[in-house]
Amino acid sequence: MNTLSPINIHRQPVVLFIAAIFLFLIAGCAPVTPITDNVDASASTPQPVAEAPTAERLPVPTETYNGIPVGFTADGFPFRGDPNAPVMMIEFSDYECPFCARHFVQTEPAINESFVRTGQLLVVFRDFPIEGLHPNAPAAHIASLCVADQGAALYWQMHAKLFQTQTEWGNSLDPLPVFERLAVESGADLDLYTTCMETEQDAKRAFIEEAIAEGQSIGVTGTPSFSFVGMNGDEYLLVGAQPYDRFAAYVESLLAGEAPLGAEQQQQSGGGEAQIPFWATREGWQPDPERPGVNMAGDRYRGNLDAKVVVIEFSDFQCPFCRRHVEQTQPGLDEQFVDTGEVLWIFKHFPLQIHPQAPAAGVAAECAGDQDKFWEMHHLLFANMSAWSISDPTPVFAGFAADLDLDLDAFDACVNDPAIAQRVTSDLNDGAPFVQGTPTFIVLFNDEGRIIPGALPLETFSQALQEILGMVQ
Repeated sequence: MNTLSPINIHRQPVVLFIAAIFLFLIAGCAPVTPITDNVDASASTPQPVAEAPTAERLPVPTETYNGIPVGFTADGFPFRGDPNAPVMMIEFSDYECPFCARHFVQTEPAINESFVRTGQLLVVFRDFPIEGLHPNAPAAHIASLCVADQGAALYWQMHAKLFQTQTEWGNSLDPLPVFERLAVESGADLDLYTTCMETEQDAKRAFIEEAIAEGQSIGVTGTPSFSFVGMNGDEYLLVGAQPYDRFAAYVESLLAGEAPLGAEQQQQSGGGEAQIPFWATREGWQPDPERPGVNMAGDRYRGNLDAKVVVIEFSDFQCPFCRRHVEQTQPGLDEQFVDTGEVLWIFKHFPLQIHPQAPAAGVAAECAGDQDKFWEMHHLLFANMSAWSISDPTPVFAGFAADLDLDLDAFDACVNDPAIAQRVTSDLNDGAPFVQGTPTFIVLFNDEGRIIPGALPLETFSQALQEILGMVQ
């Protein structure tokens, strides 16, 4: 199965979670562990933190980057800002995560100017590569740490270059030469860097694992995530590449000695229906009168709209395990549960970055769906995966459209419409807080649910659904 687990982190096969976990992530890369607690997409309940800023004044480091003090914590984690700032923000990030890069480009500069440069906020960086989703990320983090051995200012220079060149090395079969070039451009000594990369891999990987474990211990499940620590040591979690105003509100609240507003709302709300995203509600599952076979949330569905059990499938057209499920397991599930009206089945796209043609395949399926042939294209894409897993799959998709007797001019216009690609991206964002690999199935019933990951055999999947149906009220 394609997993999104970070280095040496494993997950349980089936995890029970309650409906309150469906709090939206604004934007973030896929999670790395199954969700077992009520984790707010904007804030968590206060938790004690061992690294709360000390009241004793510490010397400001002598190194600077872009005029901001930079250094390393006692545990070796890089920071920027005054180490005695009243508020600390711990950033858990992945150099290959596009949402992390978006935060770096769009939001971080304003945070630096408003709060870091003024001495009000200390930012500490934690490495959190999601290896299954971003296969080159661990090496990028190790490279940054090898540069860090030569100084804090050099580290932050390398840090910036990794985000700035993400598309270059992220798509490379061998990113190490790119990292070497970036290290030199950052001002690092090449011999020292090369020696580190050759001899310190295990130590750097252990350091990264420590950062991942720390993040998981406070509820971090995706990147970027930000843990804010106020003057009293309470901690609040903010998840996703959110706008600057959201960060400013958190910092300003903590500077005033108050809990961030979002955290207070989460503590008081108790996880009611209003917190569930539209795609996971009965209202969202109702049919769209203008688009046959599509619900009001914009997702394709099959089965009984009044079924008490709903399965939401997150799938990737280029994933061989998804194909295995479609070919070996889904027909039996349809016969036993969908066709009998016991289960409503909903499909959502979740193209992994390791499958570069998967987003385009999702677009092709959506465009066939606009001509009432989604499931037919769905089956063609899985059955002929190797035919279109090429650098330019467009002609193959057009051939499938012809085989389905689609209006080819309309199909061609559709696949070039950015709004259609946004449908696929939207599904990916919807699944990011919960989905760890493809295929993944979220089964909803009795206002709670289960995550069933992987291409399970028919007997196993059928047994799981039978047990759930037995619990339906």
